[in-house]
Amino acid sequence: MKKFIMLLFATFSITAVFSQNAFKVIIKDSETKEPLFGATGVVPGTTIGAASDINGIIEIKNIPDGKYVIVFSFVGYKQITGTYDFPMTTSELQTIFMESETEEMEEVIISSTRSTRSIENIPTRAEFIAGEELAEKGNMKPGDIRMMLNESTGIQTQQTSATSYNSSIRIQGLDGKYTQILKDGIPLYSGFSGGLSLLQIVPLDLKQVEVIKGATSTLYGGGAIAGLVNLISKTPKEKRELSFLLNVTSASGLDASGFYSQKFKNVGTTIFTSYNFGTPYDPAKTGLTAIPKFNRITINPKLFFYFNEMTVLNVGFNSTVEDRIGGDIEFIKGKIDSLHSYFENNKTNRFSTQVGLDHKLNNISKISLKNSLSYYDRTIKLPDFKFSGVQYSSFSEANYNFEGDKYEWVAGLNLWTDKFSQIKTDTSKVVDYNHTTFGVFVQNTWNATGNFTVETGFRGDYQNEYGFFALPRISALLKVNKKLTTRIGGGLGYKTPTVFTEDAERIQFRNVLPIDVSNTKAEKSIGANLDVNYNTQVTEKTFITINTLFFYTQVKNPLILKSTITGMYAFQQPKGYIDTKGIETNIKLTYSNYKLFIGYTLADVKQHYNNKTTAFPLVARHRLNNVLMYEIEDKLKIGLEAYYFSSQKLNDGTTGKEYWICGLMIEKLWDHFSLFINFENLLDARQTKFDIIYTGTITNPVFRDIYAPVDGFVINGGLKLKLW
Repeated sequence: MKKFIMLLFATFSITAVFSQNAFKVIIKDSETKEPLFGATGVVPGTTIGAASDINGIIEIKNIPDGKYVIVFSFVGYKQITGTYDFPMTTSELQTIFMESETEEMEEVIISSTRSTRSIENIPTRAEFIAGEELAEKGNMKPGDIRMMLNESTGIQTQQTSATSYNSSIRIQGLDGKYTQILKDGIPLYSGFSGGLSLLQIVPLDLKQVEVIKGATSTLYGGGAIAGLVNLISKTPKEKRELSFLLNVTSASGLDASGFYSQKFKNVGTTIFTSYNFGTPYDPAKTGLTAIPKFNRITINPKLFFYFNEMTVLNVGFNSTVEDRIGGDIEFIKGKIDSLHSYFENNKTNRFSTQVGLDHKLNNISKISLKNSLSYYDRTIKLPDFKFSGVQYSSFSEANYNFEGDKYEWVAGLNLWTDKFSQIKTDTSKVVDYNHTTFGVFVQNTWNATGNFTVETGFRGDYQNEYGFFALPRISALLKVNKKLTTRIGGGLGYKTPTVFTEDAERIQFRNVLPIDVSNTKAEKSIGANLDVNYNTQVTEKTFITINTLFFYTQVKNPLILKSTITGMYAFQQPKGYIDTKGIETNIKLTYSNYKLFIGYTLADVKQHYNNKTTAFPLVARHRLNNVLMYEIEDKLKIGLEAYYFSSQKLNDGTTGKEYWICGLMIEKLWDHFSLFINFENLLDARQTKFDIIYTGTITNPVFRDIYAPVDGFVINGGLKLKLW
């Protein structure tokens, strides 16, 4: 009997063992199809469960016979629940695709890289300002893009005139001449025409602003050693758009802009007009204008012809006319005598045409043609000096794009002409030049695997005075997982020498000698950067994104302006180089209706001349950007800003003071209009509060470097109408 009971117990035990089932599945990301390491599968109410291995495989053991619910979870992904009968009738490995729960971003296509990829899928590191962010920054400075760029990490706008507001852009601390500014992929603002460009570009008709930092000459030719800024215009949609903006300032300024666009069956159009007006403003009572008197009119119409689904032609015309005068505020107001006689007057006429043709050969390839003709006339007048000239330039390009499953190819050629003719007013030598550059380029983007992409490019440029330049470039994108991506890239660059630099602009080109081409070399560069981007969902309403960029650029044969024993200024190339290295870090934290942006820039820029190393002037080694936004969608926006600039070395050997700039912006929105008010520079940080801006007399001032704001605390506010 005892033997029978033991046999019966053993039989039940064996039956129980054999009734325990194993369940195996593979967990993958629904978008990338990559396996997810660390996902869990659990039978609720029991201790039965397992986690996925590095290959995404979950193996759950010891599941009894019967019907059970299994819950699959992974941080940042939507939970999936499945019901299964055990024992199962099939042993085939099942695949479960999980969808990300992280904050979804609207897909942004970056055209500056010449590919047709979204920003998440391009190996070249790119930044953009678009949508609500572009509109918010437009509220703060509706008349130009200077502030929009200055509030971006790694970018600093440098004021070159104390009285006329003239400014240039510096990326990662390098001089403004090394940054290329484009409009819809066409170089329109360079050389003489680049001097006032930041002050003459109104943002209302912009769809987005794209920024690529580091050597990008392979993409668009010379001039992009520090990087490029590409201004992308709005295009007509099926839905009509008609919007207006009216802005007034406490400094008695006025901005009025209007934009209209609509796409009909075979024709579309965009029309942008703007009027900007400023009165002389002197908050520090120095007797000199912090904001000059100016009048500017801008008209930009554009037509689009949709011949069929495969072919689109666009034709546009840009025009800007401005009269800007700064200096002695009494002189500008009409009180002219021997004491009140100093002024700086800039009159500009800017006209350009753009033509673009896109033709799809089939679903995977297309050809594009574009052309621009530009005329720029500027006159600078001072009490005893006048500099004026006309710049004619043109840009033509033809390219072919092929996009396959594994490869994307872009190949093309372009021709760039740039001619400046100075209008001779005295016995000094003119600084004329006539440059022609022919370029051929090819770029390949290779999807090596689902999470690794490599982009390589090569350009060959022939310049009529400085010869041939070979410009290779390479970049790579690695998607470690859904949350972590990294990019690395580098390339060569060059800059064709001209007299139109920040240093020459600062002295209004007075007594500047022409460049001796026979004894001057083109400036060349080599640069690289490493980018790491991490984003995750912390809680149901909390998202965080952290991006860090490490960069290095070296400029060989730097062209610098030096005074001579005769009192003139000549461009020289000392033995040595300039280099910049540093870090940019951006943190974005989103919780419910709140968004916090924190940006830090470390820019270590040095000049190495004749075996001596010194700090490059007018660069804030440390920059801190802080922006806190509260938003109720389509109802209310409130933004609080705080920007820190560390001390800067000045050209006279002294060191400027550190300072903070704080601001507050509020916008109330309704269906078809909104009201906004902006309190800029709440702490009234001004160079005239803690330093001087000139020496000598007000009749004959000698200006020092401008490293901090001179206009101080200003309130602006206005109305935006959106009728369609």
